[in-house]
Amino acid sequence: MNEQFRKRAIGVPAARSLLLTVLGEYVLPLEHGVWQETLVGALTTLGYSHQAARQAVARSVRDGWLTTERQGRRARMALSSSTGLLLESGAERIYSFGAETAWDGRWLIVVLRVPEESRAVRHQLRSGLAWAGFGSIGGGIWLTPHVDREREVKATLQREPLADAVSFIAQFGTVGDPHQVVSSAWELETVRAQYDEFIRRFSRVKPSGPVACFRELTLMVHAWRRFPFLDPDLPETLLPPRWPRARAHTLFADRRGRWSRAARGFFDALEASVAAQRRTAA
Repeated sequence: MNEQFRKRAIGVPAARSLLLTVLGEYVLPLEHGVWQETLVGALTTLGYSHQAARQAVARSVRDGWLTTERQGRRARMALSSSTGLLLESGAERIYSFGAETAWDGRWLIVVLRVPEESRAVRHQLRSGLAWAGFGSIGGGIWLTPHVDREREVKATLQREPLADAVSFIAQFGTVGDPHQVVSSAWELETVRAQYDEFIRRFSRVKPSGPVACFRELTLMVHAWRRFPFLDPDLPETLLPPRWPRARAHTLFADRRGRWSRAARGFFDALEASVAAQRRTAA
């Protein structure tokens, strides 16, 4: 995922950040896209002004997130092919994240070397590795317990020919404490605070009606989509006591199951309303 999408995915709920969530949750499953007014209506329902909503949609067209086709006085919006692929990849990671999985004790270790003068390249590579859940223990050494993410490292390195790297798959030896390695590679207490806030926020709300369900589901999905890129998804044996990920995941799955039908119904009603207005105007 490129840097712009990464920032929007984990950013504060500005109009374009939430538009990205709307596209992934409601537009991605659709075959023929939606009316521009549907996206604007979705964003105004989420609390943005009509002007801010229209600007967010227009900038997304400008940046290639969306394609547009004029049909009379209205515009039909569809995901660009690149955006569709990025959102599909993101959805797979977002909705599968948090479930417990077995770990065989192996680590993927990457030793990264970048010329000292290539600071921009170094920043891009570090961002890409952190995005993939790697932690750094210094000296250009990055690691993750997810050995299957080696292909993500390859993809990142292919975009930066000035960098050099070598990877290893290994198990922890008898010297040192794995928990100390984890605490130095990742800021887990910062992640814990984010989980605690997510649980506090969405365990209390009880939306009534399609509009409220749409609003709360979209905000919840937007909040949840940050965690695959904040939380390195470490095995339970490496985590601090009373780690809140499982509780947050259970809450997310439960609320999404409760609110999705009504939220989708509201979004579909927005689309139907725009279509009806177009027929009337014709």
